Amino acid sequence: MKKHLVLLAMLASFLSCGLAFAQTADETPAGFDATLAARLGADDYGMRAYVLVVLKTGPTPMAPGPARDEMFKGHFANMKRLAQEGKLALAGPLDGVDGWRGLFVFAVADVDEARRLAETDPVIRNGEMIAEYHKYYGSAALMQVNDTHARIARKGF
Repeated sequence: MKKHLVLLAMLASFLSCGLAFAQTADETPAGFDATLAARLGADDYGMRAYVLVVLKTGPTPMAPGPARDEMFKGHFANMKRLAQEGKLALAGPLDGVDGWRGLFVFAVADVDEARRLAETDPVIRNGEMIAEYHKYYGSAALMQVNDTHARIARKGF
């Protein structure tokens, strides 16, 4: 289980930081955009603090039917709201192996704040899923995922 989390963090770090190593510590790259960096909450390395939330199968999964459908409708609406508020940088389903159902990456530095945000989700409130919280330090560019996704998604949830 921890191996999966470590691999996920390593992959995200490699993808987000690949070109950063091409410059020396003292020089500002020619394409640096201070306004964009500030808007995304980037530090001097183009990184920021997040909280990674792994969603796992909970103690009271709901049987298929209208109530479960409504719960998941609320789950998607909640994610959309949190993304629009700039609190949810990334979310998505996992393969279900070892009960790992999905993930959230919250654009907050504090696990307690991430917990409060996750607890607004119907799948957490109803016990369909439980959340495991981890501090994560990654590229501030992750904050642009939702805007880009809105431009490439042909259908919504």
